[in-house]
Amino acid sequence: MRVAVVGGGAWGTALADLLAAKGEDVVLWAYEPEVAEEINRRHRNDLFLPEAPLTPSLRATNDVVQAVADAELVVSVAPSHAVRSVMSAAAPGLVPGALVVSASKGLEARGLKRMSEVLAEVLPKGTTVVALSGPTFAREVYERQPSAVTAASVDPDAAARAQRAMSAPTFRVYTTDDPIGVELGGALKNVIAIAAGILDGLGLGSNVRAALITRGLAEITRLGVAMGAKPMTFAGLAGVGDLVLTATGPLSRNRSLGVELGKGRTLEEVMARRLSVAEGVGTARAAVALAAKVGVELPIASQVHGVLFEGKPPRQAIGELMERALKSESWS
Repeated sequence: MRVAVVGGGAWGTALADLLAAKGEDVVLWAYEPEVAEEINRRHRNDLFLPEAPLTPSLRATNDVVQAVADAELVVSVAPSHAVRSVMSAAAPGLVPGALVVSASKGLEARGLKRMSEVLAEVLPKGTTVVALSGPTFAREVYERQPSAVTAASVDPDAAARAQRAMSAPTFRVYTTDDPIGVELGGALKNVIAIAAGILDGLGLGSNVRAALITRGLAEITRLGVAMGAKPMTFAGLAGVGDLVLTATGPLSRNRSLGVELGKGRTLEEVMARRLSVAEGVGTARAAVALAAKVGVELPIASQVHGVLFEGKPPRQAIGELMERALKSESWS
């Protein structure tokens, strides 16, 4: 099968290598010309996935229209803030009937849209889009460590097509008919992961981390249900599974950003030393705006927003969470 993976970061490179190793004809689009050149010349992407020899058949290009030309499967993996512009540029090269799998985890800050909604606006009318999300670190997928994700679409046939296309011996794909829940779970867990990292940066213990993850899941679910998601989706791979991984795993970019914030560094200082995107930063803005729009409370996300963008000291944010009015443990 001819496959295009649009996005040459760590996650896109890991997925492209996984599919190429299955025997698919894979072309990876990278924004950086030097990344495409290195993949073609040395079968490496040391900028985003260092010390990771890639399947020799994997090819790369800096031309996004060329990348998607004749592709039966297009995997959209650009950072969420770039999906609209990148996939708008790719759209003229898309062939009718191509299946587009959205694997970017984030929300568009400007329009407060999920990635599948963005793709529906910029791709040719009638293009089939399936959301893919779950607890996955790019490095572990590249290393062929067992992983599991969910392919989501209201069209069960489309979800099944994506399931068959993306599955590999070490990459198990489930299906669901709840793309809203899957995409919101994949995006919002990054905000909670920043909060978890802040706790670690402050040197706090396991009690508060467990409470944060649990109450974080509650507010993700609350917002998701208000937007039309199914509650049980958040008990699955794209919900609690991805949340636990990202909030506790040492490879989590969002958690590590939170750790630096907890140690007293500013967002600007942390971002200046980073190459890869921490999706939770932009998602924190979108989450707070979405919560206001639909009328639900997101106490943790609101405090993360305060630390990121309002100069609030992390210890003050924790204190305000702990001193909120006493209430029942409700997920509604």
